[in-house]
Amino acid sequence: MYFEQVTTPGLGCFSYLLGCPLAGVMAVVDPKRDIEVYLELSRRHGMKITHIFDTHVHADHISGARELGRATGADIYIHESAPVGYQAKKVRHNDSFSFGAAHIRVLHTPGHTPNSISLLVTDTVRSDQPQMILTGDLLFVGDTGRPDLPGEQILREQIQNLFDSLNKTLGELPDGLEVYPAHGQGSLCGGGMSAKPHSTLGYERIANHRLRLKDFAAFSESILSQLPMRPQSFSHIIATNLDGAPLLPLCETARPALSAGAVEELQKDGATVLDLRNSLAYAGAHIPGSLHVDATQPQAPNWIGTVVPPKTRLVLVLDADGDFEQRLTELRRIGYDEVLGWLEGGMTAWINQGKAVESLRTISPGTLKDMLSGAGRPQLIDVRTNAEVAQFSLPGSMHVSFEKLLGEESCPGSDNEERVVLCQTGYRSAIAAALLQSRGCKNLSMLAGGINAYRKDEAGA
Repeated sequence: MYFEQVTTPGLGCFSYLLGCPLAGVMAVVDPKRDIEVYLELSRRHGMKITHIFDTHVHADHISGARELGRATGADIYIHESAPVGYQAKKVRHNDSFSFGAAHIRVLHTPGHTPNSISLLVTDTVRSDQPQMILTGDLLFVGDTGRPDLPGEQILREQIQNLFDSLNKTLGELPDGLEVYPAHGQGSLCGGGMSAKPHSTLGYERIANHRLRLKDFAAFSESILSQLPMRPQSFSHIIATNLDGAPLLPLCETARPALSAGAVEELQKDGATVLDLRNSLAYAGAHIPGSLHVDATQPQAPNWIGTVVPPKTRLVLVLDADGDFEQRLTELRRIGYDEVLGWLEGGMTAWINQGKAVESLRTISPGTLKDMLSGAGRPQLIDVRTNAEVAQFSLPGSMHVSFEKLLGEESCPGSDNEERVVLCQTGYRSAIAAALLQSRGCKNLSMLAGGINAYRKDEAGA
């Protein structure tokens, strides 16, 4: 049996190829939107892709099932309860499929979504007993899927489904079964996931905190008290995947490299400038009104989905013009298709044309310490989560979680005093400070390195 895991950096997504080289056929599970990796592996190993499975209607990324189906002629399979608006074959609990020596049995495992399935995989050359299970977003390495994404109205039902799927459906399976989830560390479809890409069911029963909770009330409380933040993009991605993601152009026309004047006109016409350079470069000089996410960091796609409203027309500012194709692919994975182009020559071109710029002051932990002990004490705006603040916070801080910040249009604190935005590492505070500045908030600074750097500086003093 052939088996391979494919990782999508930034989103923490896993997809899978499995099949039989002797039979010359394979299946792909949970494909990403840019499908060339699957086509290349299919060619390299001499197997035709005949089946495409989505383990559920995804919320965090656009499914590549329709793209891959167009390229290969393979049928798309999804659970019968998924109300999709495109052509797909529906599967039920205990449906079976064979790909030469590779055998798949479908398990309906609702909880993350009502239409979630897991795939029990057997290598019949080695044994008639299953070797692994592809758990989709039901069970991760170190955590379980979140049940809130389909909506508040069915949340309680989903928590019960999640509990039953983990303890009843999976409860009948042996400890030695290998577990391959649809997500790993970095995904917002769960929290506290391990960096390991796979596990065993037996080890998860020992080490996974959620699988150890056999009392439903305790399980429910654990889920409800630890739900991760929901990016703005998730609802749009769910709707897109239900309708069927638009197919990408077969022959891509060149995206325009935009002059400073063209960017200025597009911004006046309602387009959003998204600056994806590293945070220090952005702080030094950026286009007024622009949003910012440091795309050099692996968590960037999730934060773009958090800050940028769906269907936004985007113009990009990049560290280098050659980054555009990569950034375009990353944006398309999370449903941002209206990318108008990028600022050719970057901020140097903008500045050389005499265009207006803004900056954000970046201060060191030592400087902040001096400011806090002086007469003009700054306002500290802490954008971390409740759990992070409960562990440690600077005295006098104003706690405005990032999630709350997104839902408010006002500027926290007073424009007449210095505002220092801070988080755990400095990454979120750069995004938050840019967002506040784009709303017209004044006197903003960021704490370099965040609370972690401040505490290290304090310990070394």
